[in-house]
Amino acid sequence: MARIEHIQYVNAPLARVYEVLTTARGLAEVWTQDLTFTAQIGAVNEFRFGDEHPTKMMIGELVPNNKMTWQCIDSDSEWIGTSVSFELEPRGGKTAVTLKHTDWREVTEFYRFCNYNWAIFLLSLKQYCEEGAGIHYQTRTF
Repeated sequence: MARIEHIQYVNAPLARVYEVLTTARGLAEVWTQDLTFTAQIGAVNEFRFGDEHPTKMMIGELVPNNKMTWQCIDSDSEWIGTSVSFELEPRGGKTAVTLKHTDWREVTEFYRFCNYNWAIFLLSLKQYCEEGAGIHYQTRTF
């Protein structure tokens, strides 16, 4: 099975980065403003990107200031059954964020597109935590 992995170093306290990743307000600034999100194990959260089919992620793991894991239960067919995790670790005065999107059935054009967009997600997270403005879906011009 294929997997996507990225790491980003954010010049912000670990607790702040965790808060952004585990709140509707934070994810709205970083990923998409059209969402429904509750940080609870078993919660099914919905993320919408324009006219695309909504992405529904169930929280499988939530370890304060350390890790959050989602299982995709509805989205593009290539995402269903995949998992996304965010792992946080203090590193030299910064927060290391490791994003993993695992259990892809194969490497496809859509996989490559998503790989690129997860990198943009981490850039958006970094900019929001450090500068106060992310690059959420609704403001992207690329």
